[in-house]
Amino acid sequence: MKKMILIVLVLFFQASAQAADPLQERAGTVTMKGKAVTLLGPEIKVGQQAPDFTAQATDLSDVRLSDLKGKIKLIASVPSLDTPVCSTEIRRFNKEAAFVSPGIAILFISMDLPFAQKRFCAAEGIQGVQTLSDHRTAEFGTGYGVLIKDLRLLSRALFILDPKNIVRYVEYVKENGKQPDYEKALKALDEIERDK
Repeated sequence: MKKMILIVLVLFFQASAQAADPLQERAGTVTMKGKAVTLLGPEIKVGQQAPDFTAQATDLSDVRLSDLKGKIKLIASVPSLDTPVCSTEIRRFNKEAAFVSPGIAILFISMDLPFAQKRFCAAEGIQGVQTLSDHRTAEFGTGYGVLIKDLRLLSRALFILDPKNIVRYVEYVKENGKQPDYEKALKALDEIERDK
């Protein structure tokens, strides 16, 4: 009986320690307007299994990464669609979407509310890119290490996942006011499509 109580106590304390474990903080990894910011969550690496997440579509429905299994995914996280750099980025990928196969999903994730994303996409004619909002739980932001701690915004980054959700390309953009490397990302996307 004592042994059973001891096992239960050990399991309880292990579970408590895991629950109390704060998010990993990565200070100074990226900047916003030249000022270093702290990102919450792990740094995603090429070759690892992509963490599943749930975010909200513009109709407020939940979209899970696992819902898109079997597709190649280009996931762009951005601070806000209503900024010049982010709007340029989504327009660029929306233009590229016309040239990619139906087996590729291009997702843009931000903390913008789904209503704001819907309004932005309608005003800009964005149809080839799906926008998702991480505003409710920041599950994507903390899972992919892009949540800016003090601002509760997502940092600019690109992730490309193969049909089995293995990470094949990652770019954490060092300065949030800069564009990602479109050519490298599109080349990686093309290579993954050919390898499929």
